[in-house]
Amino acid sequence: MSFASLGLSEPILKAVSDQGYQTPSPIQLQAIPAILSGKDVMAAAQTGTGKTAGFTLPLLHRLSSGTPAKANQVRALVLTPTRELAAQVADSVTKYGSNLSLRSTVVFGGVKINPQMMKLRRGNDILVATPGRLLDLYNQNAVRFNQLEVLVLDEADRMLDMGFIRDIKKIISFLPKQRQNLLFSATFSKEIRTLAKGLVHQPVEISVSPPNSTVESVDQRIHPVDKNKKSALLCHLINDNQWHQVLVFSRTKHGANKLVRQLEAVGLNAAAIHGNKSQAARTKALANFKAGKVQVLVATDIAARGIDIDKLPYVINYDLPNIPEDYVHRIGRTGRASESGHAISLVCADEFPYLADIEHLIGKLLPRELISGFEPVHNLPESSLDRRPPKAKKPKKPKVGHKDGQRSGDVAQGHKVGRRANSRNKRRGNN
Repeated sequence: MSFASLGLSEPILKAVSDQGYQTPSPIQLQAIPAILSGKDVMAAAQTGTGKTAGFTLPLLHRLSSGTPAKANQVRALVLTPTRELAAQVADSVTKYGSNLSLRSTVVFGGVKINPQMMKLRRGNDILVATPGRLLDLYNQNAVRFNQLEVLVLDEADRMLDMGFIRDIKKIISFLPKQRQNLLFSATFSKEIRTLAKGLVHQPVEISVSPPNSTVESVDQRIHPVDKNKKSALLCHLINDNQWHQVLVFSRTKHGANKLVRQLEAVGLNAAAIHGNKSQAARTKALANFKAGKVQVLVATDIAARGIDIDKLPYVINYDLPNIPEDYVHRIGRTGRASESGHAISLVCADEFPYLADIEHLIGKLLPRELISGFEPVHNLPESSLDRRPPKAKKPKKPKVGHKDGQRSGDVAQGHKVGRRANSRNKRRGNN
């Protein structure tokens, strides 16, 4: 089936073709017709399946007709959890809407607010925003929603994880009651369904992959290694295999900065992106990585869902995440759009509980490979998907009929009576 069969307009089809796409992905096949029908949609899809285009294309089609946005007004609002993801969605809107006369902009924190206010003043058909900065702009009367037709919550589960639920509810309270609602999430967790109850109305539910599944085109494996040998092993792997583009995940900001210094010390071109970096520094590092000027990009989980790089070959978990779902999102940066990819985790013995949680979540044991010269002193325990506690052996049933004619239950009851009597004697001073 082609994109043309989904009912999209010719200008959009041309833009899709110009980007080199011919066949819609499973999420696009289901989401695009449902959104074009005007219904509310709840869609669950793992990262890297093309879901951004799944809502961007029908959104552009709908907004290409109708009254243009007036000053400070917005016709469609897309909320995302991170700056990187907001920039990625905005880029998709620009690419796929290149043949349309629609206005769009993106707003997020970490940069000056005045230029964003100026862009909002002209009115925008599509606004992509992070919750915090959007509330700042709304409170300064820079944006209004009288013309709003569509609300999109992208990566809704991540927004809940990051504590945006109150901001989201506040934003929703500003919006017109009559609107189309689109909710995209990696999973339909209990928390997501609770959020959906007050948001979507008789939604079309779409799920194209099992919850928390990992992309089949990604080769996953573990290298057991002691913690103090991780950086040396990473440098060895990059140099020995001549990897030219590697995304590395660190659990902490401090750890990311330290690793960059260690990589640079052996001549590797590396950069870090995390929450303490300015937005300008993060944008520059990501742009340089995409352009091949930076060989190794070290990121914290703030970037796990916001990095979209065509044909990224390697994702390395320098530290395993303490939230198992983040593993799925991290390795989803590779193996996108049916391309092959590799996800390698450097795991020390202390991280075994995290590994066990991840393997339990994805429903399979990750293959292990020892690297010569980096065999760990502290062995990584063996994994098992059966995490049920061992059943206690049941005591043998006592035989009925003792020499004195009492049942065992009666004997036990006699012991209780004896203990009570002894207790009374103690209180009375009889002992």
